[in-house]
Amino acid sequence: MIDGSTALGFLLRDERDTCAPAALAAIERGVPTYIPAHCFVETTNGLLMAERRKRVTQSDVTEALSLLGALPIITDSETAAKAGSETIALARQYGLTIYDAAYLELAMRRGASLATSDLQLANAAADAGVILIPVSQPSSTSTGSD
Repeated sequence: MIDGSTALGFLLRDERDTCAPAALAAIERGVPTYIPAHCFVETTNGLLMAERRKRVTQSDVTEALSLLGALPIITDSETAAKAGSETIALARQYGLTIYDAAYLELAMRRGASLATSDLQLANAAADAGVILIPVSQPSSTSTGSD
């Protein structure tokens, strides 16, 4: 599993996350990768914010979205149904946004490891027993869509 921060790590050329390319390579090798539906929205928002900050061009964003859409990523169909029960409970327990708790809930439900550069989500995942795919330098903030 990847979250929006990891997706941005391999979509934005100026990101310094050295493990995001490894996550991309795993996806391209066919490692089953699940995401909640909002991951595409969150990642697109991160790309738009990078465009507004002049880190990338509109053409770069279009190219990144094309790459993201072409990846064999599986959008989980149960995430929305879990939002008002398991996911909100995890958000409360770990002080996460509902968006980040959805990644945690999905990883737990699927028994999947999680790649994230969001420190709060990484700490919650570790506390919940989710295996973290090592990423470099977790940030204290997420992609800006929380």
